[in-house]
Amino acid sequence: MKPLRIKHNAPEQKVREAIVKMLRYKGWFVKITHGSMYQSGLPDLICCHRIYGIRFIEVKLPGMVGSKFTPAQLQDFASFSANGCQVWVLTGDEESEYAKLFQKGNWYTYLDVFK
Repeated sequence: MKPLRIKHNAPEQKVREAIVKMLRYKGWFVKITHGSMYQSGLPDLICCHRIYGIRFIEVKLPGMVGSKFTPAQLQDFASFSANGCQVWVLTGDEESEYAKLFQKGNWYTYLDVFK
């Protein structure tokens, strides 16, 4: 049996690396999820800060150009939200993106239905 091969979106991975670097600089503990079949539907990053608490962060490209939600993410993000766990989408390491973490989770605003 062939091992599971996960396709990684290289541009999205670069954005993720920049976001992780910025968060760690600002004192966050960041755990990167790996997107295996056992983690499908989980956000890209699980982060915690001793003052600000826990954040589930999904990394997407600016304007969602070249990015999309998987069916598992759509299902699980809705379930997370319905059960009081917010999910944030970040598209870069700018201060305006960082500021989103201090507002209500925003993943649903990136759905086509809200555009």
